[in-house]
Formats: sequence, C-alpha cells, structure tokens
Amino acid sequence: MDLKSRFCPSPTGYVHLGNARTALFSFLTAHQKAGSFLLRIEDTDLLRSRSEYTHALQIDLQWLGCQWDEGPNCDMGNGPYLQSQRTSIYEEYYQQLTNSGLAYPCFCSEMVLEESRRIQRKLGQPPRYEGTCRHLSKAEINEKREKGMPYALRFSVQNDSVIEFDDIVRGRQTFFSRDIGDFIIKKSDGSASFMFCNAIDDSLMGVTIALRGEDHLTNTPRQILILRALNLTVPEYGHLSLIIGNDGSPLSKRNGSRNIQQLREQGFLPLAIVNYLARLGHVYTDRNELMSLDDCAKYFNLKHLVKAAAHYDEQQLLYWQKEAVMRLSFEELRNWVGYSALQYIPTEKIDAFFAIVQPNSLFPVDVQTWAERLFFDKFQYSQETNEILQSAGKTFFDVGLELLQQAPNYETFCDALKNATNLKGKFLFMPLRAVLTHASHGPELRGVFNMLGPEIIKQKFIRARHHVT
Repeated sequence: MDLKSRFCPSPTGYVHLGNARTALFSFLTAHQKAGSFLLRIEDTDLLRSRSEYTHALQIDLQWLGCQWDEGPNCDMGNGPYLQSQRTSIYEEYYQQLTNSGLAYPCFCSEMVLEESRRIQRKLGQPPRYEGTCRHLSKAEINEKREKGMPYALRFSVQNDSVIEFDDIVRGRQTFFSRDIGDFIIKKSDGSASFMFCNAIDDSLMGVTIALRGEDHLTNTPRQILILRALNLTVPEYGHLSLIIGNDGSPLSKRNGSRNIQQLREQGFLPLAIVNYLARLGHVYTDRNELMSLDDCAKYFNLKHLVKAAAHYDEQQLLYWQKEAVMRLSFEELRNWVGYSALQYIPTEKIDAFFAIVQPNSLFPVDVQTWAERLFFDKFQYSQETNEILQSAGKTFFDVGLELLQQAPNYETFCDALKNATNLKGKFLFMPLRAVLTHASHGPELRGVFNMLGPEIIKQKFIRARHHVT
C-alpha cells in the first residue's frame, strides 16, 4: 500500500502553531516518500464547528504550501471529506458492532458518571466506566427507550486483553484493556465520537501513517480495538511531543502563541514558519540553512522526531523570518510590502532603497517605516533623535550644508565634516545618522547617503537646523 498521511483538524477555531506543525510534518512525511497527503475535516462537534474556520484552515494550509493531494475539492474516491456528511457510513459500522455484541446502549446520565469517576479518583483508581448498562436485557433496553431516555453507544472492551503497538516517535507501547473500560463511540445526541469516526475514516481512506499530538496517545489503544473488531486496517501511529512556552506550560495565547492567520497578517513569510516548525521537535542533520519546502521534505526523517517537549522560541522564529526576507527578490518585496507603503519613494530610487533596508527589516511595517524615515519630509523626530540633534548644535548643520556643495560624495563629505568640526566616531556619525534616517541605528550610512542624493540630503540638513534650538 502506498504511503498516505493525513491532517484532520476540527474547525472550532483558527489553526495554531501546534496544529500547523502536525499538518506540516504529515505533509513532509508524504512528500518525502512520494506518497499522498490527505485533508479531512472532523466537524462532528456541531455546536463549535463553523464553516468559516473550515475555509480559514484551508487558506492557511495553502499559504504554507501544504496543498493536500486528497480532500475537499480533491476527491480521490474516498469522500465526502467532512465528517458531518459521513453519518450513514458510521451508522453501518455501529450496527455491525451492535449485532456482534461489541456495542451496547448506555443510559447513564452525566451526573451518575461524574459521581462514579469521583469515587474512583478518591480510591486512587483510574476513572473508567463500571459497565452499569453492559448487562441490560433487551426488555430493559426497550423499556428505557420507550420512556424516551437518552442514551449513548459504548464499545464493549474485554478485560483480559493487551493492546500493543509500535509508535513512530515513542517506540513500543503497551496498554491493558482492564484499565480502559467501555468507552463511548456514539454520543447521546447521535453524533459520532472522535474515538470512533477518526479511526473509521483513517482506515476507509487508506491512511497508513497517522501523526498527531501526544495528548492522543491514550486514544490509540481504543481505536485499535475498534478497527480490529471491524476487521479494518490499522494505520501506523506517531505521537508528536507537545510544544511548550518559555514558562514550561503548553503553548497558548498567554505565553506567546498566535494562530497562522495572525502571523500572516503580521507579515511573517510562509517559508520562515515552515523552516521554524520543521525543526520544532524534529532534527535536520547538517541542514542549518533556510530550505525550500521541497528540501524540507527531501531531508525530513520520521526517525529524527524527538520525544522531548518542543520549546517555542520567538527569537528562532524571527531568525528564520530574517533569513526568508533576505531571500526575497525586489519584486517579491514590493508585493510583500504593498505599493502604498512606498508612496514617498521616487520610482528610480526604489531598488536602491530595497537594497539598503532589506537587511534591516523583518516585517512590511519595518520597510514602510524606513520609507517614511528616509523620504517623508514631515516625519517627526523621536525624543532620542531630537536629543542627538540638539547635542550636535546649529554649527554642525551649517557646516554640513556648506560642505554638501563641495563634497557630494559620502567619503569626502565625512572627511570634510570631521576636519571642519573636529568631531569623530559617534559624535560625528550619530548626528549624521539622525539627520538622514531619523534613527540612532539602521542601514549602512554610505548606502543611505548615496541613495538619497545631494538635494534630499540638503533638505534634511535644513530641516534639522531649523529644529535645533
């Protein structure tokens, strides 16, 4: 059977970094082995699932470059790919399990179940269903149904079995059925539980590798029991380490997490996020450079997935953002920044401007700010640059204006200004930078000077002189 990986999100919110990493690893797994990548939407939670999230997550995946080979709008004969449209399929398998005595209706209320779990925890026992409804007779079941009592459907677990499987990330795993208990496969509202429909769909859609977060590890023996009972194929499972923040807790809004849509709107480049996530819980041997998505797949290795928790590091994400920005062509920079951000720059100076500010920009707003600093003649001095200008004094600018007429070249101008003012080092270059860039640090001054040209520099010196008291 050809390799097939999958990503099966629930559309109850926007795709966050943890989900995006799972999608990316699944995509890289498929493309490293010339397999296929499946997208399935697990929208059985009717109260929380929203179509806008389904649409948004597809946009996010495509923006990252993780285009699915099978899924919505790409039916390979296993659809539909929204679980809300697969109810009749699940009903068929519920019936099979019921007919074979491996599933039964459970009329226990949530209040009764919670009280049972409370007692078990108090006794130091793992919370599991005690099998209250397991031995109800047909007459008792019919009587409860006739009274209109709501009920769920439970899978009947044999108490004397051992469930073992080899996890791609964590190695050999062993679970005892006596610790699992009979679990719900159909909720009392008639919807399929995650435990059931996720397993059924993986098998029916031919998934061979199922990567997901380690929080799903205890679900796996239950799903294996379901698939074996129905004589369906069991995929190979791999449970990825969780991503944690710098405070050691799972990554969340509180400790720095943003969803993919927010990162995109901030100006992060997809290649930056891909290169960061591809190394978050996975090790590339001797591959420290920014890689294309194809190369990320080519050198991806399931054996290099790490068991330990992956630590989110904002600085590492920014590092890859800088690398990705430096990879952009000037035309790509224009599209990334937007033409309105460049409105103050003379057309003939745009390429020179990009060459100067590209190494000093992480986001479109940085490029726009530099455009305004360098070319907008009403850009306000900050408190820091104002103090630098005031310290330099009017004489500095009078001399500068005079020397501009004689030495329009950067090197000769700086030498002349140094000699005329007896200033050197930061006392010379800090006020010069403040005049030209409205900042205390930034692009290399030589390039700024030569790009602006004598006329713009003259106007900047005049404005600075009038500003100094």
